[in-house]
Amino acid sequence: MTRISIPRNALLATLGLIIATAAILLAMDRPPICACGTVKLWHGVVQSSENSQHITDWYSPSHFIHGLIMYFVAYLLWDRWKLFGGKPAKWALPIAVVVEAAWEIMENTPMVIDRYREVTISWGYSGDSMINSLSDIGWMALGFIFASRAPTWVSVTLAIFFELLTLWVIRDNLTLNVVMLFWPIEAIRQWQGMG
Repeated sequence: MTRISIPRNALLATLGLIIATAAILLAMDRPPICACGTVKLWHGVVQSSENSQHITDWYSPSHFIHGLIMYFVAYLLWDRWKLFGGKPAKWALPIAVVVEAAWEIMENTPMVIDRYREVTISWGYSGDSMINSLSDIGWMALGFIFASRAPTWVSVTLAIFFELLTLWVIRDNLTLNVVMLFWPIEAIRQWQGMG
């Protein structure tokens, strides 16, 4: 797989998009930091009021995988298939950030928060703090940049490793999160609840 280069103006646009996302989350009354009043680099207890409130948690690998996936899609669309003459390729990172930011904003709406509470193991989930949402976007961008420089087999291996690690440790991962959000399976929910 060839590399999509990320020019400086695309990095600046990415920073601007992250700032705009922070402003939107603030306007949505998302708490800037955990209600506990602290900011932790890592919080590893999934079933707690502090989950999705700090800089990193067990869902950070899923956001890194988002970046790997978004790089692969950008590669296919603009480098391999040359859609739109391949011109959007230099803007692939900001486009990926728009997609991830849109998810972070949507994820913190009452509709999606309630959906998580109803059908996933995220009982009592109250949404993300702003610092967690922005960190999730950062993890996605890091995954995207990593994929732009690493051999394909390394990116695929790392994605599988993260999926299996989080499945083993917390009984959840990106795959199960998507399945349970869109097509909930009661047997999976019960299995996850036993962990």
